[in-house]
Amino acid sequence: MTDTTGTPRPGTPDASRSGTSDASPAGTPGTPRPGTPGTPRPGTPGTPRPTAPPAAALLRTAAELGASAPLKGTRAVVMTMGALHEGHATLIRAARAAAGPDGQVVVTVFVNPLQFGEAADLDRYPRTLDADLAVAAAAGADAVFAPSVDEVYPGGEPQVRISAGPMGERLEGASRPGHFDGMLTVVAKLLHLTRPDVAFFGQKDAQQLALIRRMVRDLNFPVEIAGVETVREPDGLALSSRNRFLDAEERHTALALSKALFAARDRLAAQQALHARAQTTSATTGRAAALTALGEARAAADTQAVALARPVDGPSAVRAAALLILDDAAAAQPPLVLDYLALVDPADFTEVPDDRTTGEAILAVAARVGKTRLIDNIPLTFGATT
Repeated sequence: MTDTTGTPRPGTPDASRSGTSDASPAGTPGTPRPGTPGTPRPGTPGTPRPTAPPAAALLRTAAELGASAPLKGTRAVVMTMGALHEGHATLIRAARAAAGPDGQVVVTVFVNPLQFGEAADLDRYPRTLDADLAVAAAAGADAVFAPSVDEVYPGGEPQVRISAGPMGERLEGASRPGHFDGMLTVVAKLLHLTRPDVAFFGQKDAQQLALIRRMVRDLNFPVEIAGVETVREPDGLALSSRNRFLDAEERHTALALSKALFAARDRLAAQQALHARAQTTSATTGRAAALTALGEARAAADTQAVALARPVDGPSAVRAAALLILDDAAAAQPPLVLDYLALVDPADFTEVPDDRTTGEAILAVAARVGKTRLIDNIPLTFGATT
């Protein structure tokens, strides 16, 4: 009798023969060497292999998309223009978590011509559908909807479009006229085509996210819009499909965008911590003078700083801290060419006044390094004490 095929039980009459006569180094009968029957080889049945994620279905038409709709559960959608990277993968994983095992995650890949002011920019935008399918599947997508331009805009560019209104004319809208009208138009179409319960967008495109939320609210789209925090490289550079166009020197200069935002954030945090101390410390300029008379100059300087701390310096100090970094980068080789630095209200993207002491804000920056235009932003909270 044997325990497994070709491996006799020690002590049976055939233990020294039958396919296991090649004994182990210790000479113990019945111990097969690697490669003998009963010892699975790598890649043979009996050896677990790493399992690849299920392939995401590639859908090209609205009819295919409609036929793929789940019978139950949540449909979560991530809209992209392709060239997927870890930032997109983070959005897809968030969508997967929201949809759950019974739901469906759809990633749209469509390079929207309405969002490009120049044909050269449209032609230059990377198209990497095969790689996108792999990234989407690995992150948990069930399907990738990658329609042609004719499928999305049958008969040519649409005659009726969504207007982004005044908010769409600021910052990115001023630099790229018509961009947000084209973006909202295609998002509206894709929301109708995909019919999601929830759609995920990245905070990196903060003005885009704000406009989509406004459109959904103003026009009563039955969908939840979820924002996901910006994903960054280890050195702080925000992930973007455009980063691939930067050479090593340009990439080094481009780091100034995130460094400027972080410097502004740290300046605000330090100022607010100082102001919090002023609220709990009975410091006066008179006390500072008394300490100076005693020769305690450092303590006097600290006490006076606490006594004079004012939260109203926040917005101007935030802008100044960021500009210090950006001005240095403008003198670098290759230089950073600043488009805008703006501290704005996230509700309408108007500039935050200098006397703002509480509330939410977004510090946004756009610049060009070489031929590549990059954007970044960071959310800030005025009046926070932690």
